[in-house]
Amino acid sequence: METPTRVNDILRQVRQTRDYTLLNEAIPYARFLGIGVEDTTGEVLCRMRYSPMLIGNSAIPALHGGTLGALLESAAIFELLLHTDQERVPKIITITVDFLRSGRPQDTLAKATITRLGRRVANLHVRAWQEDRGRPIASANALFLLSH
Repeated sequence: METPTRVNDILRQVRQTRDYTLLNEAIPYARFLGIGVEDTTGEVLCRMRYSPMLIGNSAIPALHGGTLGALLESAAIFELLLHTDQERVPKIITITVDFLRSGRPQDTLAKATITRLGRRVANLHVRAWQEDRGRPIASANALFLLSH
């Protein structure tokens, strides 16, 4: 587990340089699932790189719902870390995930939007898609406890 000082140092450096490599490497769970932050289009997105271990239904094949939920939650956390003055990883209070269609065996992108940012809590909406951003495969609404 990272100490708060280490997380603070990583966040400070990433916010200044926009080099997300350090942040992607700092969270073992996200790294294990192939989830990372990138900025290739002028906006910060979260990508889950496809791996056969992500398949939940091999008959279709389709991505496991738990991995999609992890991507949505991670995208929300990264959004809060990068676009607020948070120095610690926010704690999730609730998350509601809607699975809209099967995820195919390919990379999946996600974008989180802060819908309300208070002093103690933040609300976010997250969408995940594959080839067509207009056809999301999953979405989520999440509430996080912030630490100041």
